[in-house]
Amino acid sequence: MKKSPIAVHWFRRDLRLHDNTAFAHATQSDWPVLPIFIFDPNILQRLEDRTDGRVTFIHDTLNAMHQALQAQGSGIRFFYSTPAEAWEQLMEEFEVKEVFFNRDYEPYARQRDGQLYEIWKEKGVVLKTYKDHVVFEKSEVVKDDGKPYTVYTPYSRKWKLRLKEVGLPEPLAYRAAGLSPMEKSVIIPLSEMQFERSTLEIPSSEVPQQIIQHYHETRDIPSMAGTTRWSVHLRFGTISIREAVRLGMAWNEKWLNELIWRDFYQMILFHFPHSVDHAFKPQYDAIEWRKDEGDFKKWCEGKTGYPIVDAGMRELNATGFMHNRVRMVVASFLTKHLLLDWRWGERYFAAKLLDFDLASNVGGWQWAAGSGCDAAPYFRIFNPYNQTEKFDPQHHYIRRWVPEINTQDYPAPMIDHATARDRCLRVYKEGLGRG
Repeated sequence: MKKSPIAVHWFRRDLRLHDNTAFAHATQSDWPVLPIFIFDPNILQRLEDRTDGRVTFIHDTLNAMHQALQAQGSGIRFFYSTPAEAWEQLMEEFEVKEVFFNRDYEPYARQRDGQLYEIWKEKGVVLKTYKDHVVFEKSEVVKDDGKPYTVYTPYSRKWKLRLKEVGLPEPLAYRAAGLSPMEKSVIIPLSEMQFERSTLEIPSSEVPQQIIQHYHETRDIPSMAGTTRWSVHLRFGTISIREAVRLGMAWNEKWLNELIWRDFYQMILFHFPHSVDHAFKPQYDAIEWRKDEGDFKKWCEGKTGYPIVDAGMRELNATGFMHNRVRMVVASFLTKHLLLDWRWGERYFAAKLLDFDLASNVGGWQWAAGSGCDAAPYFRIFNPYNQTEKFDPQHHYIRRWVPEINTQDYPAPMIDHATARDRCLRVYKEGLGRG
């Protein structure tokens, strides 16, 4: 029996129909386009929480996209299998002429795609990949000598110059007529993947104009709704990065600068993939981190005796979100007050944050530990009390998450700040001397 010739668009971290670069180009193909999504057990089985809010969010988003396409006579084909198995099944059913997807720069994605390239090449499939979840990728913004930047400020200057030169592409619409017809089908139930629905609230994707316009004034106040909380949408591609950049250019350069940090960390991850597991600055791997799991547990549970730290950890555990200013404080506390390995904290955030993005998470943790590119110097140690006085002086944020503050039920500080600072400086100095 002759197989039907098709093109395939593979949705990955681009969960939207509008202004989706690869999807829009796919629907211009000479072949009817079959959109697919693969629930990858290589990723899902690493998640310990069976009610992980990210899985529910992805599932709900895909279901809405699927229904929108079904209303146009098409839909998304879903798999719960390894990518290799899914593609093997697809190529048994169809004559796959072309494959379209948006590029991903994380180590697992690059390894996975590299293995699939060989399968597609053997079958004579034409591969078409696109840049979509960053504005500039790989080596598009580099030094004059062609080497990647490792410091943010000159990178951001070059990034803005480059944007002025090339501009942002216009939003792309997909062509419904280019989609492959599909009979009624349903998304794979969460239960078949051994997951249950999460009750965590996902922030809205509506344009928060007032928040963006006043971002530079409110961004550091954790008790205020002073940030867009779009990070989860940018992570999974439910909002186009190009749309976000347009808003930043129009309304607030400080907010735009935060989007540039995102591109910067993606570029760093691409050029320096070792930084996922090792210090970006190799000499920092010589630091002798403490291995006190009891202290780590207190930090995880928000029982350190430092109210701003505990408030942040409790917010994270309860909501899957933590304010960015507080993220810096709790990360500094773990690595410098407690002298616990930044990788412990990075992995805990990876398990809990709805907006977890490997590049930004690793970049942020190494920044706090002093071991990363353009990091805070090792002798810069956040004082949690000073941070509280600056950014939560009335304790509005703290009281929300630590209601027992100033009562006998609240624990004493795990370690005195001055003692912790002295110990940190000594251990870091000794480690860097060895490194």
